[in-house]
Amino acid sequence: MKKGARRARIVEELVVRNGRTCWAARILAVLFIFFMSVIALDVFSSGGNFLEVFLSLIIHLIPSIILFVLLVVSWKCERIGGPLFIVLGIIFTLFFNTYKDGMTFTLISLPVFLIGVLFWVGAEKKS
Repeated sequence: MKKGARRARIVEELVVRNGRTCWAARILAVLFIFFMSVIALDVFSSGGNFLEVFLSLIIHLIPSIILFVLLVVSWKCERIGGPLFIVLGIIFTLFFNTYKDGMTFTLISLPVFLIGVLFWVGAEKKS
C-alpha cells in the first residue's frame, strides 16, 4: 500500500468513521486525565524524602493510569469503552465519596460519566 493511500485511509477512518461524538469523548478524556494528573502533583508540597514523595506520586497517579488504560481500550472499541467509563464513574463516586458534595461530584465523577455516555452514543451512531 502506498504512503498516500494509507494516509487517506487513516484520515477517512478518523473523520468519517468515528464522527464528532467519539472525538469529543476522546478529547474530554485526555483533558480529564491531565486534570487528574495535575491534582496528583500536590504530593510535592507535603515534604518528605525522595522515596516517600515518589511513592505518594505513584499512588496519586493510579486513577490517571486507570483512566489512560480505559481510554486506550475505548479508543479501539467505543462499544466496550462507554459502559466501562460509566462503571468507573460509579466506582469513582463510591470510592472517593463524591456523592457527599455537589462540587466534588461535578469535578471528579461527572466527567467520567459524560465520557462514557459520549463513547456509548458514538458507538451507537456507528452501528
